[in-house]
Amino acid sequence: MSTLLVTRWGARLGSRRMPCALGRGGMTRDKHEGDGATPAGLWRVTGLLYRPDRLPASAVPPWARPISPRDLWSDDPADPAYNHATRAPHAFSHERLRRADPLYDLVLTSDVNWPEAVPGKGSALFLHRWRKPRHPTAGCIAFAPADILWLAWAMPPGAKVFVRD
Repeated sequence: MSTLLVTRWGARLGSRRMPCALGRGGMTRDKHEGDGATPAGLWRVTGLLYRPDRLPASAVPPWARPISPRDLWSDDPADPAYNHATRAPHAFSHERLRRADPLYDLVLTSDVNWPEAVPGKGSALFLHRWRKPRHPTAGCIAFAPADILWLAWAMPPGAKVFVRD
């Protein structure tokens, strides 16, 4: 299995090259919650989430997990569930995984600050669909719709992502 190489100029997996969008705060080796930066270094894919109301199960690998209306991701360093999936209702700050826009229709989750999350060292660091070409993210890596779908099939759990600053 090849490693997805990500640089400020784009991404490559095997022979496939893809444009991508990075965090508005650039890349960093010292990630902090809310800095908008994409963490540099070696990540691993930990899971795949998808919107079953927008993508049929046949469009995603069999190990993908559907996103329900109550699915959230904690981004509150004070939350015992910080940087983990959780469910509504949830008293701490969080991000809804079932968004009105298509950004999280397909989401590869990562092991950045997971599973033993250090409070304040970053949360919800995903590979997902971009808003528009190269439009900055809050720290995630975003791709064109066709590329994130291809990556979902090409990158099972344990696949490596190397973000080179």
